[in-house]
Parts: sequence; structure tokens; C-alpha cells
Amino acid sequence: MLDRFFHFCSTLGPVGHLPKVPGTWGSLATVCLVPFCFLPLPLPARLGMVILVFFLGGFCAGRSEKLMGLTDPGLVVVDELLGQLITFLPFAVLNFWELLAGFLLFRFFDILKPWPIRASENWLPGGYGVMLDDLLAGLFACLCLGLIRWVVLS
Repeated sequence: MLDRFFHFCSTLGPVGHLPKVPGTWGSLATVCLVPFCFLPLPLPARLGMVILVFFLGGFCAGRSEKLMGLTDPGLVVVDELLGQLITFLPFAVLNFWELLAGFLLFRFFDILKPWPIRASENWLPGGYGVMLDDLLAGLFACLCLGLIRWVVLS
């Protein structure tokens, strides 16, 4: 019963079960909630939330891997939640176009997985390896979004 709850958390409920591209659905669901549930928080609270999602998400993703007998199953999308939160972590206010850019940048890095993102999948065991590559993809996307904002606002 408890494993089913952890699995539910790792798939973000029904989101990971949506058809064809669960990672994109997980990212999109996160981006839709970010302006209301993440950006209004002070930076220390946003950072605390990211840390909490990493540790709890890694645990839940690991339980899902064992439950399903698969490594990094596609319907586990808590890692997309983490990556998108990191993409938007330093920003207190973002307009629609910046949110869209952050979404696209994260998906770009998460799908293409340039070095060291792909290599990072094996740096930590179990569910934490699942989370780490999205953490790095989120960092890359965050840096690019910050650069875009700096260029546009300069």
C-alpha cells in the first residue's frame, strides 16, 4: 500500500500516465503551477522546496523503479518537477514568454542530454540518479533563461 503511494507521488498522480510524452506533460503541469505555488515564495523557501523535491522525489522514484522492475520508467515524472523548479529558482517574477522559454529550454536539455547531463544519470544510485540528470538540465536551462533575460532587459 505504501509503495503505491510512493509510486503515485513519483508519477505526480495521473500526470505521468498521460499518453505519449509523460516527461513533457510533467514539465507542463509544473510550469502551469509555478506562477502560483513557487514564484511567490521567498528565495529560501523556493530553495527549500527544491531540496525537499530532490530527496523525496528521489526516494519515490527509487521505489517506483523497484515496483516496476525498470530503470528510470517514463511515467516517473517527479524528476521533471525538480528540473522545472530549478529552471525558475532564482526568478521572483516571470511573464508568459519567459515561462514558455524556461519550459522549452528545460525540455531541450532534458531530451538532448548534452555532457555532463547524460553521464550524471549513473553518478547516484536508484531514484537519485533519475533526479540528478533533470537537476543538471534545470541548471543549464536556468543559466540560459537568465542570459536571455539579461540580453533582453539590457
